[in-house]
Amino acid sequence: MNERAFVITVNLYYTGKNGSAKAFCEEMESSGIADEIRSESGNLRYRYFQSISDPETVLLIDSWKDQAALDAHHASPMMARIASLREKYDLHMSVERFVGADVNTADEKFIRK
Repeated sequence: MNERAFVITVNLYYTGKNGSAKAFCEEMESSGIADEIRSESGNLRYRYFQSISDPETVLLIDSWKDQAALDAHHASPMMARIASLREKYDLHMSVERFVGADVNTADEKFIRK
């Protein structure tokens, strides 16, 4: 299979205190940084989710068409802005990385649309 057929998805868990992770995400959205990332070449998904069981943790699901697109994002000046906000809100992170097809057609029968 062609290597470019695989999507890279990174789950970033942002954890803070006293609502700081949620405030970080709100500032990422209100400042336009999140929309800038969504408009980058190769970005397929950039969405935040708040944990029900741990309100001090927010999950970012970030998907890219390939490693080159993700590398370009990491090399962009935008990363300094993001790092600055992470510091501002004193966030700690954990990361999971997945490489694979975006949707396996064999799984379609289990997905209710």
